[in-house]
Amino acid sequence: MGTTQRFRSTAVEQAEAVLVEQYPQLVRLAYVTLPVSLGRHTRVLLAHKAVQRALPRGGRGSTGAPAGPDSPGSPLAEVRVRVLRASLAPTGRARVTAAALGWPPVPPFVWGLRLWPPAGGIDEASRLLGQAPGPVRAAFVLHRVDGLPEETAVRLLGAAGVADPADAMREALAVGPPAHRDADRPGDRPGDRPGDRPGDRPGGRAAGWIDGWNDGPGPQGTGTGGGPGETLLRGPSGPEFDASVVSARPTDLLRRRRRTRAAWTVVAALALAAGILAADGSPPRPEATPLAGPAVAGALDPARLVRVPAEAWADTARVDFTAWPARGGRTADRQLLARALAAWAARPREVAVTAAPGTATDPPGRAPQLLYAGDTAGRAVVLLLDADRVVRYAEAADGPRGRELAFARTDEANVTTAAALVLSRSGGDGGDGGRARYLLAPWIAKAATRDLLRAGDEARPLAVSADGVTEETAVPRTGGACDSWPALELTSSARIVEKHAFVLADPGAALTPVHLTYTPLPDGPAAVAARQPREATGPAARAAWAAVACRLRELRGASVRAVNIWDFADSELPDGAGRAVWSCTRASGWAGPGDVLVQLRPPAGPPQDVARARSTAACGRFGQHLLAGTRWRSPAGRWYLLAAGSREVTGITAQGAVRAEASGRFLTVPLDGPQSAPVALAGSLASGARITAIDGGAGGRD
Repeated sequence: MGTTQRFRSTAVEQAEAVLVEQYPQLVRLAYVTLPVSLGRHTRVLLAHKAVQRALPRGGRGSTGAPAGPDSPGSPLAEVRVRVLRASLAPTGRARVTAAALGWPPVPPFVWGLRLWPPAGGIDEASRLLGQAPGPVRAAFVLHRVDGLPEETAVRLLGAAGVADPADAMREALAVGPPAHRDADRPGDRPGDRPGDRPGDRPGGRAAGWIDGWNDGPGPQGTGTGGGPGETLLRGPSGPEFDASVVSARPTDLLRRRRRTRAAWTVVAALALAAGILAADGSPPRPEATPLAGPAVAGALDPARLVRVPAEAWADTARVDFTAWPARGGRTADRQLLARALAAWAARPREVAVTAAPGTATDPPGRAPQLLYAGDTAGRAVVLLLDADRVVRYAEAADGPRGRELAFARTDEANVTTAAALVLSRSGGDGGDGGRARYLLAPWIAKAATRDLLRAGDEARPLAVSADGVTEETAVPRTGGACDSWPALELTSSARIVEKHAFVLADPGAALTPVHLTYTPLPDGPAAVAARQPREATGPAARAAWAAVACRLRELRGASVRAVNIWDFADSELPDGAGRAVWSCTRASGWAGPGDVLVQLRPPAGPPQDVARARSTAACGRFGQHLLAGTRWRSPAGRWYLLAAGSREVTGITAQGAVRAEASGRFLTVPLDGPQSAPVALAGSLASGARITAIDGGAGGRD
């Protein structure tokens, strides 16, 4: 071994000895430097990791014997620099982020326990210093606690990559009086430092967190006392102030147990699915799979699928998907059902999976309900119900090719929203809507199709098989000109409700069609109860939907259960332009929140968009008060500010670019031209409360 190699080996051994001897102090330096936002457990682990990884490698480090422990190039100085780099450098922050996200850290690591320092001491001081920048916290520990001279601490910070170590030291000096071990060092007596000179105390960004440190015993500059953070960090000798001493408690035991059970469930499901997929033609018996637990075996066993009697829907108060019987020509095809369940559980790569927004795609925890299994349009289709979601599995009719899985939410479905499911689609290329077959609920007595854009046309009957499958029917175009919008008009059986017809629309790319409703204009004074949504089958409803139907394109791929048009006001337009209707169209999602579009429908011409809002309660059951406004140009070429409110609005005020007010539910103000400056609209209710215009009203935000 050469002389240089021996020197390097000796330097590493010296660094190891220093690291072991100074371990608590180095952990304290790392712990206090790390951000408080990471939490105590994460900082404890990262502090120990930073120290344990600070040992220089054999090919690096000093090759000579330094004059003192704090001299440049000494083992202790090099270890300190490496600890600081691990706590301050960008690469260190990346590891901090990983730990904060719960990713397993490199050793040391702990499972099943949460660690933190004992009360007081290092943790209290770190919390009080937490608002200070990392370099300032490090400078405070190096100078005020470890007793290093200012120039030494500044040099270490610079070597660790701090951009302005001198500034960090100045801010650390302003924290409180100097450490008693440092007061007698040459050049470091009280009054010799910038922080002790009159008018030289740092301010600005440090002042906010410095205030918490100036209440310590002993007058400033006497060297006889220290701030509370310094006292806590250094403290009397004893294990309670040792930074390497921690307390431990178990993590959430119930959550750990649930996660363990869930993990074993997934493992068992994957093992069972692999066995099913590997079988050569004959479906396996799940109970014969060693890793399959009882719950998983039951959920994935075709023989245990829930099958509802054919007439259950006529003898229950819950008329939804749970009342659907198992229909189709392949409900006894165990192989098809086994492949569908296996694909759901394992989701192999060759299976295309789609899901409506917000729909879970995890395997079932119990046996699903079988809704349909049969051949349609050259495809074998299986429909399954699992609690509040429906799953459709499809493959080639002659074998497991071109397999697909689709998921959709069905929360709180009812007689209308559980009336149909999309069984198959065909065509649809180049923006053409193509054609579709639907599986209708067993309580549907009659089916027809209607073009929403032609309010005066009669509905055309739609043939339905004994299994509830409709003949192929056109679906709306997804692109190009909107010249037709086919919809289903279904009639419920008199066994559950008399003379009940309703309309469903298919926006495309979803399993569940959308229920369309209509709320007419208020009738009578505000004291009369508000009207409720009704089926979109009457003349007024068809006329309203003829103007809005093409906007259903915007719902393609969304998780929407129902769309309602609420005509909340009608008013005379200026310049004799006739009477216009103010409407709010609300698309309500299965999860609850909905998107709204407010429009002004003049007597001639297309509607004018007034305002939009997303994920709101407006225009729904819990948002029945509405105010909206817009700029409108009359046929005579003059511009006006128009505003209208719902039935309980008693006055409207405009502020901003236009200042005006009016009693009642309507406001009309002439404008000089097509102004674009925002106008804030507010309305008074009969109860005395005030509301503001829905977002976007009058050409700007309120």
